[in-house]
Amino acid sequence: MSGLIDYPAQIWLAVAPVDMRRGLDGLSAIVQQSLGHAPCAGSAFIFRNRAGNRLRLLVWDGNGVWLCQRRLHQGSFVWPKVGDAVFALTQAQWHWLIAGVDWQRLSAQPQADWQV
Repeated sequence: MSGLIDYPAQIWLAVAPVDMRRGLDGLSAIVQQSLGHAPCAGSAFIFRNRAGNRLRLLVWDGNGVWLCQRRLHQGSFVWPKVGDAVFALTQAQWHWLIAGVDWQRLSAQPQADWQV
């Protein structure tokens, strides 16, 4: 995220897919009701469609709200397979995610007993 949108303090992934027809109000309702966060607290919230090839980013910046979308023409975004409703990302993981790279493998720690 560069340009007019500042880096948010926290970046959250909504793990469950959402209907991409939802707009600002619909996604803000999901943030508040399903994820348990305040949508206007300055965090960024990332949603994806069921196919995994589209992302929507919701960010409140103090003056208003940003709703951005990204679509991959090939492949799909790597998404966590955890049971939680929301998953926190680091800035580095965010950059790998939007590039379409498997950000989970980049931050994985090797097993202690692994040998060549």
